[in-house]
Amino acid sequence: MAEDSDLERTEPASGRKIQKARDEGNVPRSPELSTFAVLTAAGATIALMSNFLIDTLRRMMHNSLTFGRSDIASAGIMTDNLAEAGYDAIIILLPIFAVVVVAGVAANLLISGWNFTAKPLQFNFDKLDPLAGLGRMFAAQSLVELVKAALKGGLIAGASGWMIWRQWDAILALSAEPLATAIPHFGRVTLYTFLAALAAFALLALIDVPYQLWHYGHNLRMTKEEVRQESKETEGDPQIKARIRSMQREQARRRMMQAVPKADVVVTNPLHFAVALRYNDKTMAAPQLVAKGAQLVAERIKEIARENHVPVIEAPPLARALHRHVEVGDAIPGALFSAVAQVLAYVYQLNNQMDPVLPADWQVPAKLDPANRGAA
Repeated sequence: MAEDSDLERTEPASGRKIQKARDEGNVPRSPELSTFAVLTAAGATIALMSNFLIDTLRRMMHNSLTFGRSDIASAGIMTDNLAEAGYDAIIILLPIFAVVVVAGVAANLLISGWNFTAKPLQFNFDKLDPLAGLGRMFAAQSLVELVKAALKGGLIAGASGWMIWRQWDAILALSAEPLATAIPHFGRVTLYTFLAALAAFALLALIDVPYQLWHYGHNLRMTKEEVRQESKETEGDPQIKARIRSMQREQARRRMMQAVPKADVVVTNPLHFAVALRYNDKTMAAPQLVAKGAQLVAERIKEIARENHVPVIEAPPLARALHRHVEVGDAIPGALFSAVAQVLAYVYQLNNQMDPVLPADWQVPAKLDPANRGAA
């Protein structure tokens, strides 16, 4: 059961997989949103340019259908008229094409963001496989797309047909109107029908955009095994990382033990803790903790200290406070200066054969001693 669950795509796609898909040109797309944006932009541009379009089309028809006696005898008149009509057509269509292209690009950027890659342009022999093509034609996704296309066509045709039916009397009345009034009325009928179809496209876009985003994320889902494998590739194998951490701790411990012979004193809580201190009044502003440990590590510190004739002093409150609040390599905090000074003074007297006596009261603030219940 566990193996089956590891093979099921139940995990959301990681950022790395999404980026890899985008590098390959695989981004979410909504054809309905693009179509709606293109139709809206084209319709708005045509509406804003309506007077200019009508005047230009009238001039094109007039110039193309008007001939003089001298024009009939000229062999190049048709070529000139065709060139002029082509120029006028470019003037009309160029702004519309520009707006349509901008709208189509903006719609795609809205849903997928900016993504530039040349991988989709690379030649792929797999796309020429006829069997694979037939498989895609009869796949479940193709059937779904066919049903969607049928429903989409039905919705748009229904909305347009309903608007035409609502205006049927006005359409029939166009044949009895003069040309001057029939053209504006026909334009109004066409506009209302276009708006009805555009509303249908807007509804389709509102449905299609969330679906495409969900479908994109659904297709990129990962199995638990893929998540683990990717984690190993990006962050490293957990077992290897644990081994590296273990080796690092061992190296740090070895360096710490190498510092014990150079210490001035080792302070112990006989059964639990040991800390090694070193002080050089010429190079240090305060004594420094060079090693610390508990249990077996503490025993090893004391053993190394005795082997190298480093004094080992029992000062339980100070040992506990230093072990809890000071890290290896750090200077002793000011609150513990007095207690450490007591230890160093004892060591100084011991080294000079003054027969010192251990202090009866170590000057350790109660809040720094972990043995006190109220210690921070």
